Amino acid sequence: MTDRAASIAPAAAGASSANPIALRLGYAGLIPFVVGAALVWLVREDAHPYVTDGLSRYAAMVISFLGAIHWGLGFRQTVPSPAPFVWGVVPALLAWIASTMPAYAGLVIEGVLLIVCYVVDRRTYPALGASSWLTLRFRLSAVAALSCFIAAQGT
Repeated sequence: MTDRAASIAPAAAGASSANPIALRLGYAGLIPFVVGAALVWLVREDAHPYVTDGLSRYAAMVISFLGAIHWGLGFRQTVPSPAPFVWGVVPALLAWIASTMPAYAGLVIEGVLLIVCYVVDRRTYPALGASSWLTLRFRLSAVAALSCFIAAQGT
């Protein structure tokens, strides 16, 4: 098998483990959550709204991304169901609403949305051929949601 064929084969076969680059980038994506949650407790009062707003906006973007993954998975279906496309829009809309709310409420909603997105993924990923990502999704969602809850507590 050529090098190119070897690099394509796992993806075509529904790789049994997550891509190492995706793992690194996924964990790196937690940095704004953890740092943001810590800064909520550490910054001066006049900087506090900027930290909470930044964390809330970042959470909303990540939640939107989690919904958008369903569109990509839906496009791979030979007989597309409308479900992945409908669900794919819901997290973005709810996260947008949460990001406009005061941080003490919006961050809680975003933390709950991160958990809900994981629960939906846990049910839908196996049928969409993405179950190998569930371990990473659990870890990332747990830390991100906890960061949102900790930050909300600090507001």
